[in-house]
Amino acid sequence: MRKLTQLVLLATVLAATPAFADMKIAVLNYQMALLESDAAKAYAVDAEKKFGPQLNKLKTLESSAKGIQDRLVAGGDKMAQPERERLELEFKQKARDFQFQSKELNEAKAVADREMLKQLKPKLDQAVEEVIKKGAYDLVFERGAVIDVKPQYDVTRQVIERMNQLK
Repeated sequence: MRKLTQLVLLATVLAATPAFADMKIAVLNYQMALLESDAAKAYAVDAEKKFGPQLNKLKTLESSAKGIQDRLVAGGDKMAQPERERLELEFKQKARDFQFQSKELNEAKAVADREMLKQLKPKLDQAVEEVIKKGAYDLVFERGAVIDVKPQYDVTRQVIERMNQLK
């Protein structure tokens, strides 16, 4: 029975091979096509400008908290009790501020990212559709679904170029 199953499987593969020989196959890295587009790069620059000050504030807060922590570790046992308690309280407050501001920044960035994706996705879909039609591809795989691919089968650059042409 097992030999029969193997024989049927082999016959199926051999029969299907000519059908695949006539197919045009391509691979697309959808995420790369999105992130490497001019619009996404412009968004990254704008996001850096928009969220940069908040990020710098967070870095300063983190640095300040780290300085307090270092002081506590280095000389905490030599400090007077009230001074150590004041520093511990200050450290805890800075840690809470850091967590709160970090969460707010992450949420604001996520909202902005989703908005950018909402605007760019139709353009990306249109660019993908046009490249597929122009190349007359029968089958297009997401790059993550294949182990290895020859560069001539990867249409990601073509999609990026087409997306950059769309206004």
